[in-house]
Amino acid sequence: MEFDMAATETTEQREFREYCSAWLAENKPPPTKIPLPQAAYEVTSQDHRTYLVDWQAKCFEAGLIATDVPKEYGGHGHDRFQQIASTEVRRANVPYFINWIGLGMAAPTLLVHGTEEQKKSFLPPIFSGEDIWCQGFSEPGAGSDLVSLQTSAVKDGDNWVVNGSKVWTSLGHFAKWMLLLARTDKQDKYNGITYFIASMEVEGVTVKPIHKMTGESGFNEVFLEDVVVPDHYRIDEVGKGWQVAMSTLTNERGAGTGVGAIANSESPFAAIEQLIALAKREKRNGRTLWEDPVWRDKLMKLYERTEAATQNFRRLGVKELNGGAMRIPLQGKLTGSELGQELHQTALSMLGMKSSLYIGDPNAEEDGRWALGYMNTYTGTISGGSSEIQRNILGERVLGLPKTK
Repeated sequence: MEFDMAATETTEQREFREYCSAWLAENKPPPTKIPLPQAAYEVTSQDHRTYLVDWQAKCFEAGLIATDVPKEYGGHGHDRFQQIASTEVRRANVPYFINWIGLGMAAPTLLVHGTEEQKKSFLPPIFSGEDIWCQGFSEPGAGSDLVSLQTSAVKDGDNWVVNGSKVWTSLGHFAKWMLLLARTDKQDKYNGITYFIASMEVEGVTVKPIHKMTGESGFNEVFLEDVVVPDHYRIDEVGKGWQVAMSTLTNERGAGTGVGAIANSESPFAAIEQLIALAKREKRNGRTLWEDPVWRDKLMKLYERTEAATQNFRRLGVKELNGGAMRIPLQGKLTGSELGQELHQTALSMLGMKSSLYIGDPNAEEDGRWALGYMNTYTGTISGGSSEIQRNILGERVLGLPKTK
């Protein structure tokens, strides 16, 4: 059922795809002693961090990250090769890249809005994984309603003094740098926000973990008390933070300028194959679920939707298809996150009573990974704009429907 991509590729692109595939097969790292969390945002172990940074650095050196980024900014200087590399990374079932915020949000934002000095200084260690980044957007009173943020930045000579707090800060416990939105004008809701790069290693920054129902703690609260941010760490003009933030969020939702695949073993692209394997093992009334025509029909419909999502991802490389409202990435984020949730929910239905067994239970199927994965899928339907927010944007900006009241 897979589309033959080679038919539309140049000789150079096909050779690069073959190189990526062969390199990933030859260099896939051995598993860690303690299994990795299901996603990069749940990594808390220093051992896992070292393992994943080493892996990302190796992929960067091989040309699979920052493939199309100009060489003067630390990239490899190719043209339209990044999507090939990213596709092969996703196919290879290799560990994810830990610096997913750096690759997926910071780098694309800097490439569009950063100064020459910022690009040359910050981009290379993002690509290699040397500098981990986090995102300081959401606040206790400003999540989906991001424009209501209250963290303040007050000008003091050549610096800004920042006070406030951020929440749901993935990888804040490892991060060296934060993408920070702060209010520089209390009177102007949209034009009173400015975008900064803030160090996580200066006085006044406090990081506290948030423990989820899964028992994991990759999210954090970050408290900022009189934190000094130099003005040359400001991205774009004062008051343009909202516009820059929309650029960042567009990349978070899947429309990045292309610096590296955000590989995740629990994405729909990987989960469907594992779900079919589960159906071939689980039995009802003396036969496997795969042999049951009702279950097989359900699984094939999920497979079709996953393949459609895969091909939709490929269309991101054609700028003309995205439109001004970035229809394809918004649609992909919405449908992909909800598809991932449905895949895991289907697995729990297949497991029946065994679905209640969690990690650490000796009788749990695959050490409870499906139950854990199902709970973690809610991260995808909330982060980067909830499904409700995505539907509003698609309805209003793409379909031209009236705004909701």
